[in-house]
Amino acid sequence: MGVKIEGIAFTVLFFLGLCPIFPLCSSAANQPRNSIKPTHPTSANRLGSSAVFQVQGNVYPLGYYTVSLNIGYPSKTFDLDIDSGSDLTWVQCDAPCQGCTKPRDELYKPNNNVVQCSDQLCSRIHLSTSSPCSAPDEQCDYEVEYADNGASLGVLVRDFIPLQLTNGSVIRPQIAFGCGYDQKFSGPTSPPSTAGVLGLGSSKASILSQLHSLGLTRNVVGHCLSGQGGGYLFFGDDLIPSSGVVWTPMLSSSSEMRYSSGPAELFFNGKPSNVKGLEVIFDSGSSYTYFNSKAYQGVVDLVVNDLKGSQLTRATEDPSLPICWKGTKPFKSLRDVKSYFKPLSLSFTKRKNVQLPLPPEAYLIITKHGNVCLGILNGDEVGLEDLNIIGDISLQDKMLIYDNEKQQIGWVSSNCDRLPNEDREFDDDFSLPYAANFDILADR
Repeated sequence: MGVKIEGIAFTVLFFLGLCPIFPLCSSAANQPRNSIKPTHPTSANRLGSSAVFQVQGNVYPLGYYTVSLNIGYPSKTFDLDIDSGSDLTWVQCDAPCQGCTKPRDELYKPNNNVVQCSDQLCSRIHLSTSSPCSAPDEQCDYEVEYADNGASLGVLVRDFIPLQLTNGSVIRPQIAFGCGYDQKFSGPTSPPSTAGVLGLGSSKASILSQLHSLGLTRNVVGHCLSGQGGGYLFFGDDLIPSSGVVWTPMLSSSSEMRYSSGPAELFFNGKPSNVKGLEVIFDSGSSYTYFNSKAYQGVVDLVVNDLKGSQLTRATEDPSLPICWKGTKPFKSLRDVKSYFKPLSLSFTKRKNVQLPLPPEAYLIITKHGNVCLGILNGDEVGLEDLNIIGDISLQDKMLIYDNEKQQIGWVSSNCDRLPNEDREFDDDFSLPYAANFDILADR
């Protein structure tokens, strides 16, 4: 689910119409608070600007990337795991719960703003043809299940999310999201330190789609994850370079609203391999890259055979990842091992000369034990079957762009430690110009 080091983060399905067990529902649900008026698009900012967020986190040892999102009035800050593999954003609810996220002081408390079943959004995210509720004034419940068997159960609410756009305007739109009171986390690790998940998918339930339907941003989302940790995330298309971006079509057959593309062929050191026909999902909620068992074994064979005769030997005592190697002395960084490993790349066959480069730093990590480990894992072992996931380790130091309007996915090598503004970059830290992780005062 992207909230633990080996999480797979994409929504499998939504279920609405669960038993109304949330205690904070009322007949005034979904009504704006009288003291605050929602933001409406104007001709000056309609579809003409972007919201930018500073990203924290890393692939190893933390295992996920997060942004801080302000919600409510007065606003409260929530650290959310960014997940391009799921749609619905949810935060930990201030209610009796099971599997509560941490820390405990980051809880969202509804205030007569629960989404009702009569709301159009409730019916849009309900997959079946039957009514999600028995009465229109009931609360709209949700359940999200993730591929790693994690889940979130709760109720939909709608509240103000203050944002400052790149054109300088300040908006406070009302956005629907999940208030989760029953979370399930897979694996032996404890619940993460995040307060929830920021779903970046393209369904009507996502924050991106809601901002677009309000006429506030283009239906485009992107991220730039730094290999040194951190980076940035953006809604809208202001930051996309005018040249240099490589584009490949999204798979139109993706019924799950995933950011999928393919087929792709794996190249090893610039030469084609027998790993072909891969359909891949770009998933910022997954720490590592996962291939189906046949493709995974093909990658392992290529790498292992190429290392024969080198100074590296298997480090079977290192539990960090399934396949690790050690040298004559502990490694301090990937610079110490790059000479041992060849570059990989994925060649997408629907368009000529479209390749996603995977240099050694895009598929290897250095563990706390000083060993180097393969960050491409066997998806069959975590229940992914034939799915192939391109996770954070392979997305680092690239701007990834998911353009839902043109139905294409793009990438370009980038310095993710600095925020570009159209075709130029700032020399200073970008947290002040456009980062949206701050409060917006009422008098603004």
